[in-house]
Amino acid sequence: MTDGERLIEGVDFAAISTKDLPKAVEFYGETLGLPRSVYLEERNYAEFETGNLTLSVIDAEKMGMAHQVRGHEIALHVADVQEARKTLEERGVQFRGDTFDTGVCHMALFNDPDGNPLMLHHRYAPRPPRS
Repeated sequence: MTDGERLIEGVDFAAISTKDLPKAVEFYGETLGLPRSVYLEERNYAEFETGNLTLSVIDAEKMGMAHQVRGHEIALHVADVQEARKTLEERGVQFRGDTFDTGVCHMALFNDPDGNPLMLHHRYAPRPPRS
């Protein structure tokens, strides 16, 4: 590998632990409306596509690992946070507080059925120049 080549080219997936795979499959596929690319209940996982990152929902305990709720949100990009929030609220999702504006983006925080933190996110201001 030369100095100009990147070692890491991207992120392929993020694992999200569940204790109830069928319920999680319904949430990520039906409630959030994410396309499901894999569902192997006998192998204890399903995968959902976000456009640039696969969410791999796993029953960690059945795979010999500890079930752990994620510590921080996965930011799910949407065109309009308020509209997406309204749709999800109509589907039964409860949000943690009001939608907030950071000065560069809008965010609305919620959890999946296992308590894993997620957010609706839309950046409306350009990123600062790289330093």
